Amino acid sequence: MKVQVLVATTNQSDHSLIKKMNIKTDALIGNQCGKNSVDEFEIDNMHIVYLNFAECGVGLNRNNSLMRANADICLFADDDMIYEDNYKDIVEKAFNDNPSADIIVFNLREKNTTRSIITKKKRVGYFNYHRYGTARIAVRLSSVKKYGIYFNQCFGGGTERCHGEDTLFLSACLKNGLKIVAVPEYIATLTDERESSWNNGYNEKYIKDQGVLYYTISRKWWRLLCIQDAIRKHRLYNRSMLNTYLLMLEEVKKFKKHK
Repeated sequence: MKVQVLVATTNQSDHSLIKKMNIKTDALIGNQCGKNSVDEFEIDNMHIVYLNFAECGVGLNRNNSLMRANADICLFADDDMIYEDNYKDIVEKAFNDNPSADIIVFNLREKNTTRSIITKKKRVGYFNYHRYGTARIAVRLSSVKKYGIYFNQCFGGGTERCHGEDTLFLSACLKNGLKIVAVPEYIATLTDERESSWNNGYNEKYIKDQGVLYYTISRKWWRLLCIQDAIRKHRLYNRSMLNTYLLMLEEVKKFKKHK
């Protein structure tokens, strides 16, 4: 079983990221920078490719790597992660133990826990897939390519809509019938060395983008999704449920009119 890491990063001027992230398998490094070039080399029996593009957008970055991936299993990664020494073995075992799984979600260690921690193996479906970000998932490449599943390039850091590309990716996987499983294994540690390229807090822009995200996920159920979000997160947003809901509706209305 071949495992390949697909890293989304920016402004890398050398190849030090491989050691910094403790990458021990083949890898594709999507490096958005000021030039267009491809650097391909072998190091410690690993095949490494740097895809350097003068462009922006995390969804576009991940797609550049995903469309060129050639492994059985692909791990999506950000540049502020340090992989466990045995991450390859952990990932391989997880897929061997779950042969029907197309996607497996893992845990990430972090100094201050902000992400949902998986404590036992469970199925991921429409009611809980939104908890998991891209950097903690591994996919069977053949499964996502079979249905032409890629990242939405209009959402996420570096785009007009500041977040949501990971949610849309997993939503597309579920809509195409792929099986997603979450397991309580840790594959990497987050260093928190860099500032988020999109997260400026749960401000008005975030809430409006959340509305458009729900509309993109489901034309049928987007209003209900907005309502549940306004109810669940009104303390996090520090505003009334009605105000939150109206902000989402307003932005979706503008989005639908835009040509």
